[in-house]
Amino acid sequence: MSPPASNVPGMAKSALICLQCGHRTLQWLGRCPDCSAWDSFVEEPPLVARDPKRPARGGATVMIGAVEASVHARISTGLGELDRVLGGGLVKGSVVLIAGEPGVGKSTLLLQAAAGVEKQGRQVLLVCGEESIEQVAARARRLGAPRRTTLTAATDLDGIVPLMNGTDVVLIDSIQSLRATESGGEPGSVAQVRQCALGLTEAARDTGAALVLVGHITKDGSIAGPRALEHLVDVVVTFEGDRGHHLRTVRGIKNRYGATGELGVFEMGPSGLTEVPDASRFFLAERHTGAPGSAVGCVIEGRRPLALEIQALVVRSGSQVPRRVAQGLEMSRLGVCLAVLQQHAGLKMSDCDVYASVAGGLRAAEPAIDLPLCLAIAGSFANRPIPAGVAAVGEVGLSGEVRSVPGLALRVNELVRLGFKTIIAPPVHGADGSSDAGKTGGARIVRAGSLAEARAVLSRIGHSE
Repeated sequence: MSPPASNVPGMAKSALICLQCGHRTLQWLGRCPDCSAWDSFVEEPPLVARDPKRPARGGATVMIGAVEASVHARISTGLGELDRVLGGGLVKGSVVLIAGEPGVGKSTLLLQAAAGVEKQGRQVLLVCGEESIEQVAARARRLGAPRRTTLTAATDLDGIVPLMNGTDVVLIDSIQSLRATESGGEPGSVAQVRQCALGLTEAARDTGAALVLVGHITKDGSIAGPRALEHLVDVVVTFEGDRGHHLRTVRGIKNRYGATGELGVFEMGPSGLTEVPDASRFFLAERHTGAPGSAVGCVIEGRRPLALEIQALVVRSGSQVPRRVAQGLEMSRLGVCLAVLQQHAGLKMSDCDVYASVAGGLRAAEPAIDLPLCLAIAGSFANRPIPAGVAAVGEVGLSGEVRSVPGLALRVNELVRLGFKTIIAPPVHGADGSSDAGKTGGARIVRAGSLAEARAVLSRIGHSE
């Protein structure tokens, strides 16, 4: 790709913008310094002058002390898992961005949410920017989704804004398919996406309609649309899922009206998305006890504890460079656990291939899974299964110590609810000690200050059985 004419020496320079990440520069660059994409810079089209007939928004001022705090009115989507992530439902006049890979099921989620909203007698507008009205209607009939939702195939911003009057919820599928006449460039470009989002946001504030935008991203989140909108919207959620699994998750990234980090769990089937209210039992449903390399831990997503099965497989390597594979886990965390096991547990795995994963397709990134991961790896290496009814929670330090994690009592209670009789946990430190609920439910909490102590506990339980 050659530099634009306006950047040729002797001519006035115009702003350049990266199509992948939105990075701006005045100098032509072959490679973006932010996202490392090659030949991704294009000229940012200048904004068209504002129509003088279009009224400008008022700039009245008010003292902060004179503003009365009010509870935001919520509109339930009819999907409890989605409402959990949103903080109780859609807020009137708010803007929600749902970002995810193409084909993961975002359109299905929108249709089922539209059905839940219209059951409350509210008006819903669905903008079909990527599919024809007939295609959307056929999917709705297959899913048993909405019947009274208004559909439009309009992709011009000026044609959509008037339709928002008198509407409670507006669904845009997707923001990359819209075009604003005030901005140049093709639909989906950074300038177009930003201008369309600004126009729709302004209309949502004026009409009081809850606005939901759908944006496509790749696995590394490099598409400019959603990344360029995160600071403009009120709520950002990601809709994730592996096409090889039926699991779909809605994860809150930003929420001006509720807590961030919340997780909603769905299962994709022929009839659409099915909610999974008891996610812990869902993730442990197919676990086979008595198999070496399997351990149960507990993570917290927002305010929700989730029990997970951590699996590991250690085999002798047939190559000079052993393989390290992590699925649903951070590769760096796997490397640290292997180093600690070799240094402080005497397990020489430098000539072994090690595979580790979170069963069920969920992604776990917090330190609380360190201890079950280490125990699973050690069990596979020694071909010794972890006794049934045993779970573990804790962070493993570089010195081999087991460190406390936030919400320890909440994790323990969840494991007790699932029927685990022995829970290996870190020593009591700080606030978790006063709220230790491990003495209830007939479960036994064993405190282990180091990885060696945790392995000794498993050995004693195994001998007693």
